[in-house]
Amino acid sequence: MTKTIKVALAGAGAFGIKHLDGIKNIDGVEVISLIGRELDKTKEVAAKYGIGHVTTELSESLALKELDAVILCTPTQMHAEQTLACLQAGKHVQVEIPLSDNLAGAQAVVDLQKKTGLVAMCGHTRRFNPSHQYVHNEITAGKFNIQQMDVQTYFFRRTNTNALGQARSWTDHLLWHHAAHTVDLFAYQANSPIVQANAVQGPIHPTLGIAMDMSIQLKAANGAICTLSLSFNNDGPLGTFFRYIGDTATYLARYDDLFNGKDEQIDVSHVAVSMNGIELQDREFFAAIREGREPNSSVAKVFACYQVLHQLEQQLNG
Repeated sequence: MTKTIKVALAGAGAFGIKHLDGIKNIDGVEVISLIGRELDKTKEVAAKYGIGHVTTELSESLALKELDAVILCTPTQMHAEQTLACLQAGKHVQVEIPLSDNLAGAQAVVDLQKKTGLVAMCGHTRRFNPSHQYVHNEITAGKFNIQQMDVQTYFFRRTNTNALGQARSWTDHLLWHHAAHTVDLFAYQANSPIVQANAVQGPIHPTLGIAMDMSIQLKAANGAICTLSLSFNNDGPLGTFFRYIGDTATYLARYDDLFNGKDEQIDVSHVAVSMNGIELQDREFFAAIREGREPNSSVAKVFACYQVLHQLEQQLNG
């Protein structure tokens, strides 16, 4: 496929804008349609990025004959249903994490992707951050093996706001959204399936209806372990911080930056063509479409993560 890939982006919020900024740096790709919940706000974003078609309905964008692919940055609860709609319309699709907020939704997407053969990818960004790619390359080269991962995912989110501090229409989730990043990354970096998983959670928030604190333990078949702490109550730096403890080194990954165990920064600028994990994720999506291949973080490759999340949810609800 050598022609320009024509894309629709659904969700003109904080994360959608990150994708639009990344796509600006990728040749041979054009965003031709923007879908948002509020038409006026969506029109403002479209004007800024030179996007001609604006709508509040995904179905309207899917009806565009010239459309090749869709990127979904919509509320978690809509992910599986919208991904299925894109595949049914014959469009390649990248859906932001999580693929679904339940196992049945994830299974339905994986099954339909197999039938259609289209590229269907989930935005497990940690696979693409240069910091984690550096560690992955060390593992692949046989220079480093994980003994333990220690991960902290912390936000201060006692009200329902997005990454820009704006009110939003949906509720976030520590297990199905934020834990998904680490559950997938641990199995990917350990190169070994998760065979044991335990979780405990704090009190359920009276209005949001979700646990605001959670602790998860994981063990891979090769013996590596992972401890994950998650909180919406932490008044401090936002985001996720990863400590890789291995047989030859310790690494600390903070977004696209990497440090050794002594907190000395490691240069990861040579790892990939960009330092932006979202842009690298989008580059993989478009490359897979052009090359007719399965992408890294395809829905099939990340499905095991959702099986573990389902198991943990059952444990927490038990």
